[in-house]
Amino acid sequence: MGDAQEKLTYAGYLRLDQILNAQQPRSGEHDEMLFIVIHQVYELWFKQLLHELAQLQRYLDGGDTTHSMRTLRRTLAILKIVVAQLDVLETMTPTQFRKFRDALGTSSGFESTQFRELEAVLGRRDFPKWAPRPEAASQPSVFDSFLRYLATQGYGATKDATKDNTQEILKQVYDDDSSAAVVAELLVDLDEGMQEWRYRHVKMVERTIGGHQGTGGSTGAKYLSSTVGKPTFPDLWAIRNLS
Repeated sequence: MGDAQEKLTYAGYLRLDQILNAQQPRSGEHDEMLFIVIHQVYELWFKQLLHELAQLQRYLDGGDTTHSMRTLRRTLAILKIVVAQLDVLETMTPTQFRKFRDALGTSSGFESTQFRELEAVLGRRDFPKWAPRPEAASQPSVFDSFLRYLATQGYGATKDATKDNTQEILKQVYDDDSSAAVVAELLVDLDEGMQEWRYRHVKMVERTIGGHQGTGGSTGAKYLSSTVGKPTFPDLWAIRNLS
């Protein structure tokens, strides 16, 4: 056991031989490498976001305010990086992308299983018919865990929650201006982050392929545009209208 630990190297621990050989461009075009690396990094961040949100749900379910806040702040920091990566991808011009686009075949970002899982964890249930239903869609969402968290803080009972009284409970949380309200606002930050991602993503697609069909046969920017502006946690926005 001691020898095995002593022989462990940086490259070995991080499996760099696997990671750095996972880029296999299908064309001879320079810019395809960037395209591959960016999307592989996205998938790694999606994996970490799912990891963090699973932990967040455990903390919320247990009524742990401090660690819920810490996990949400880390999640928000990761999401900012995910959005910022689009700046790098947008250095690729439409002409540069067209030079290797045919090499992508029928593959498409719409096939990202992890991103659909991420959406489901955050509460999405209206997936298009062509998209396989994520496993997380049959499990409690982050907002469900948040309602259980509120119950541990003395705000209502989850089993009695309806759309109307959920908003009443949330209004009471904000009126009290307690630590539960801080958790709620961090969830609003997360919601804004997801909306920012959707907006930036659709604009990146529009500037790269315009209104053309996606590589996998999707409607591309047209479909993505339909998701922009849809809140992740609508009840947290609706209560702004309550007097």
